[in-house]
Amino acid sequence: MFVQSGPSKLLRILGIDPGLRVTGFGVIEVSNQSLTYVTSGCVKTSGDGLPGRLKEILSGIIEIIESHDPIIAVVEKVFVNVNPQSTLLLGQARGAAISAAVLKDLSVAEFTALQVKQSVVGNGHADKFQVQEMVKRLLNLPSAPATDAADALACAICYAHSERVTSRIQQLKSS
Repeated sequence: MFVQSGPSKLLRILGIDPGLRVTGFGVIEVSNQSLTYVTSGCVKTSGDGLPGRLKEILSGIIEIIESHDPIIAVVEKVFVNVNPQSTLLLGQARGAAISAAVLKDLSVAEFTALQVKQSVVGNGHADKFQVQEMVKRLLNLPSAPATDAADALACAICYAHSERVTSRIQQLKSS
């Protein structure tokens, strides 16, 4: 959802933290300099094999998009970890989430975990607790969201912060 009325803009962003067992999601709205929490949670998959899990992720993200009408999805990039099999499985979960966004005609932005943590916490090597606490503070939440939901919200916040910077640079260039 993107609404333009005068100088005020409203941008709805879906953040996604992909995982094969648990995929976190978070939706925020950005208006001028204000971040507003819309919803967050997790798509939890059952144990009925890889194709079934991927289908659940795809269906779950599509349902979230249809319910909350974001205009962009922001997905954390996969990093190569010690176990190549885990990296491959995470990449497949990520592909299912991206496919859901693309099927619903959303633009997709991607950030590394380092970029997300740097943007939200100010430290690219922040731990999960620090991310949860900063998400809670930035969105004025009564309590910290679950880790997967907090990571997804952090992705959305990272995009909002990057959009502000890009917008400010464009303003400076045009003046």
